[in-house]
Parts: sequence; C-alpha cells; structure tokens
Amino acid sequence: MPDFTLAEIAASLGLTAAGDGDIRIAGVAEPETCPADHLALAMKPEYAEALTRGDARAAMMWDGADWQSYGLDGAILAKRPRFALSGLSATMDPGQGYSTGIHPMSDVHPEAELAPDVTVAAFSVIGRGAKIGAGSVIGPQVHIGADTEIGPGALIHAGARIGARCTIGAHFICQPNAVIGGDGFSFVTPEPSTAEKARAALGESGEATGQPWARIHSLGGVTIGDDVEVGANSTIDRGTVRDTRIGTGTKIDSLVQIGHNCIIGEHSLLCGMVGIGGSTEIGSFVVLGGQTGVSDNIRIGDNVVCGGATVVLSSIPAGRVMLGYPATKMDSQIEIFKAMRRLPRLVRDVAELRKTVSKDRKTD
Repeated sequence: MPDFTLAEIAASLGLTAAGDGDIRIAGVAEPETCPADHLALAMKPEYAEALTRGDARAAMMWDGADWQSYGLDGAILAKRPRFALSGLSATMDPGQGYSTGIHPMSDVHPEAELAPDVTVAAFSVIGRGAKIGAGSVIGPQVHIGADTEIGPGALIHAGARIGARCTIGAHFICQPNAVIGGDGFSFVTPEPSTAEKARAALGESGEATGQPWARIHSLGGVTIGDDVEVGANSTIDRGTVRDTRIGTGTKIDSLVQIGHNCIIGEHSLLCGMVGIGGSTEIGSFVVLGGQTGVSDNIRIGDNVVCGGATVVLSSIPAGRVMLGYPATKMDSQIEIFKAMRRLPRLVRDVAELRKTVSKDRKTD
C-alpha cells in the first residue's frame, strides 16, 4: 500500500498542504467512512458535511474551504479538486499486481522484439515480428499479432486482443477483453442488395431478391496515437485498405464499437456503448455521450458534443451541441421534448374544440 505524508502528496500535485503536513496517508476514502490514515475526498461543501461522521485527519477540499471547522488537522486545497484528483489517484494507485519479467508460460515468438524491461504475464502470446516498447506491461491471456508495434509505457490488461499489423503509440492503456484490429464488417452482393435499394430510395426497396453476401477482406490495420485508452470489451475494426486511425489523447470507454476505416481525431471522448459506422470521420475534442450511434460515411467536426443516446444520421459542423433522434441542436431538441410532453393536453383541447364546434353546428 502507498504511504506518503500530506505534504508529499500536495507537492506531487503542485499544491501546498495546509496544517500538519507530516500526517501519514495510506489511501483515499469518502468522508463518511474515512479512517484516520486516509485522505478524505471532501471536494464539495455537500461532501464535507459527512466529515464529522468519519475519522479523517486530513482531506482534499475546494480552494478557500474552512477545513479547520470540520475538525481536521490538515488539508489540501485545490481550485479544481476534481482535476487534482487525477494526479492524486495516480499517486495512490497500487496497480494490478502483475509480476515483472517474461513468464515461462507465455509464448513470445523468437522474431518478436521486446525491450529489456517489458513484462509479459502467463498465457500471453506475442506474434512474429511484433515490437513492444520499454516499460510496457502485458497482462495474462493477451494476444498481440504479427508485426504489430506498441510504443513504450503500454499497459495491456488481461484478455485483450490486438491483431496483426497494428501500430500503437506510447503510454497506451487497454482494458480487459478489448479487441483491436479485428476484421471490419464488410460484405457485398453481386447485384445491388435490398438494403442498398432501400437506402437510395429512402424506404422503398423494390422487388425483394435475396442474394448471398461476399466477404471483403480487411487489408489495412489500426493506427493509434500516444496516450490513448481503450475500455473493456470495446472493439476497433481494422481498415479495408488503409488503417483505421485513433488520434493522440483520445479516450474510449467500455463497450464502444468503432467501424472499419474510421478516423477519430485527437483528445476526443467516446463514452460507453457508442457505436460508429464504417468510414466515418470524427474530429478532435469531440464528446460522444453514452449510447450515441453514428452512421457510416459521415463527418463530425471538431469540438462537437453529442448528449447520451443521440443518433447521428448526417454530418455535423464543428462546435455544435447535439441531442436526440435524429440528432438536432440541443436547444431545439429540448423544445421538441417540451412540445411532446404537451401533446396529451393538446389532444384533449382539440377534442373539446371539436365538441364545441359540433354543438354550434347542430344549434345552427
């Protein structure tokens, strides 16, 4: 377990400890259940109210907090406590406990190139010509395909699969059971299919004629920049001819599907259960809320935000905030939601008006 003084933790965050900086800290906890040797995370006034029910001697709090009034011996005050939590959590993280070195029950191809300090856990397989950068940790039951290159400082957790001919930058984090570089979902029929006809006609498919599907093989790979994270059970398909590309700093949540040939820009955020159709381009600094679906062959510009469960069927210019199905500017979509809630009352009002008109006609 980690063990630091309050002053050491504050210094690592570029901050200064208030009060007794010599308090020993072995972990972090919520205020109400915080033991005396842990740092309470009382980052908002409503959280700090619970400090009196715990045993914390020190807490991380907001800038200007009256920490002494809560009976604390020390505190770390941050202008943006949640951002400070990023550094704090890194400092206090004990890791997953992977052993160092190459486990004898792993299978590393003789032609693979591993930096001297790479860790490979049991039952992992590293293919011919693969290159793994310095300081990387490969967890158990991981597969890394032939000729795939992974930069330094990677952390690839148990059960992840990375296909052949992928290129991944530095400090890559891959959560359990993610699949990178599986074949794209590309199939074609000898003649235009009913789906193609329906799409072209916006609904009418014409005469239905079933045809077998021919597979289009995925000849490209996946290229991923530096500081990218991929969540558990997410999938990134390889490209058909060129690589599928993920930009530096992009973070991908669990259960995300990225189709073949997609291009994702830098520092974008794809939340859980996002699905992106093939050959779509997503800009930089884009946020796609949970369960957002994006059609194939469209473009989403930089700095776009899509709220949860948005369905994007056409391209979106840069800077838009979108919501709903189909995706609409958020302020317009909220007005639509409000109008929908009024519909039952509107129907009743119309029914009353019809009754009134009907009576008037009978009177005449």
